[in-house]
Amino acid sequence: MISFTVRMRFKGEERQQVDEMLRELALASRKEPGCVTYVPHRVDGDPDSVVIYEQYHDQAALDAHRATEHFHKYAVGGIFQMMRDRQLENFITLI
Repeated sequence: MISFTVRMRFKGEERQQVDEMLRELALASRKEPGCVTYVPHRVDGDPDSVVIYEQYHDQAALDAHRATEHFHKYAVGGIFQMMRDRQLENFITLI
């Protein structure tokens, strides 16, 4: 199992556009056969920050996710272009 979070910061005026892209990206990603969960969150008390929690069955599933049309459209060509800061945190599944 591969699990991680991605924390990103955006300009406040881009909040609605970011939310729309994350909604589309999450809905499409959750339909991928190797995706266990894909949940974007707005950070309470910091509305310009977003945290996405993602889980995939294995590296092949994550690679497949990153090769999808929706990832390239909404992540690479969308939110990645607007983010001011990005932090990735990988997790090791215990059970």
